Parts: sequence; structure tokens; C-alpha cells
Amino acid sequence: MQHSIVIVDDHILIAKALAGIIENFKQFNVLYECENGKVLQDKLKVKKNIPDIVLLDISMPVMDGFATAQWLKEAHPEVLTIALSMQDDEQSLIKMIRYGAKGYLLKNVHPAELEKALDSLVKNGSYYPEWVTSKVFMSLSSESAVHSSRIDITAREKEFLQYSVTEMNYKEIAEKMFCSPRTVESYRDSLFEKLGLKTRVGLAVYAMKNGYN
Repeated sequence: MQHSIVIVDDHILIAKALAGIIENFKQFNVLYECENGKVLQDKLKVKKNIPDIVLLDISMPVMDGFATAQWLKEAHPEVLTIALSMQDDEQSLIKMIRYGAKGYLLKNVHPAELEKALDSLVKNGSYYPEWVTSKVFMSLSSESAVHSSRIDITAREKEFLQYSVTEMNYKEIAEKMFCSPRTVESYRDSLFEKLGLKTRVGLAVYAMKNGYN
């Protein structure tokens, strides 16, 4: 069974290169390419243009990847979205997950990893880069992570979890919580230990999975 893909990227050469690579994958085919989210919106008004997967560039004019992902989540929740980026920053990752992306790839990814990501997306529902450690997502799927009521999380730690989903840095979170950055770091470290996590990305995903966002 083949799965259809749409590539949304304002760099035509990159979009064409990606399409050429994907056409060599047995289980996938490219329906078309778009230069931004607005063009995609117009294309998806026609039912036959709705794909299984959207490969979505983050930085685009007119309608960027963040806005497009958010719209897809609301208008076409059945479509799986993978974000494409030149940067491996956790803020972009957190934001794209928040807006419904099920995967995140760097644009310099090897074709073999691209195929692996697409396979994982259709089989498991998600794919994330190695710098988001597998331990994060193992913890999220474990019984202790799913049933957060069994973990003794304080009210202030819950408040911190809500802010962990935002784009604020730790200093800005401290200002919102009316405490010092060192105190915020203590909340973070305590949650790392309680939840078995190591990164802010892990905390953010945990927060979204358990309704703290």
C-alpha cells in the first residue's frame, strides 16, 4: 500500500529534491509540492488533493509552518505532519508538537533516515530526532507517565509544567512564577527525577500529554 505525501517548502529546489528522493521509496508517492501554507489550504479544498502525510517547512513566507501545522490540526486531523527545519532547537520542536506535528526532521537528513521517519510515522504515529532521546517517549508511554495522578507533583511544579510548553526561557518563567531562576531550575530538576526525563522537550511533551498546557 502506498501513502501519499505533499511537500510544503518555499525553496523549489529543496522541494523537488525531496520529491525525487521520496519517489524512490516503495511505500510512498508525492502528490504535489506547495510553496507555503496558504497554497496548501487552497489545494486541500479539493478532496483528491488531501494526502496521508505533509512534509512541512517551518520558515516560509505568507503562511509559515507553525501556522500551517495549527490549521492542519484543526481542519485535517487525519493528515500526519512532519516538520522540516534547518535548526535543531528545542523551542521549534516544542511549538510544532504543540501544533500537532507528529515528527521533526532536519533538512540535512540522510535519505535512509527520511524513509525510516516516514515508515515510523505510518506504523507508529510519530517520529522524532535522536536528540529527543528515546527515554523521553518511553517515559511518556509508560504507566507512570500516563497516570500522572500516581506521581507526587506539587502545585508549583504543575505551574512550571504549564510554562514549559511555552516559548519562554527559564528566566522569563521565573518572572511569571514570581521566584528566582534558581528556584525554577529546582522545579525542573525535581520533575526530571520524578518523571525519569532529561530534557525540557520531554517535560513539554509530558505536559501536553497530561493536560498541563
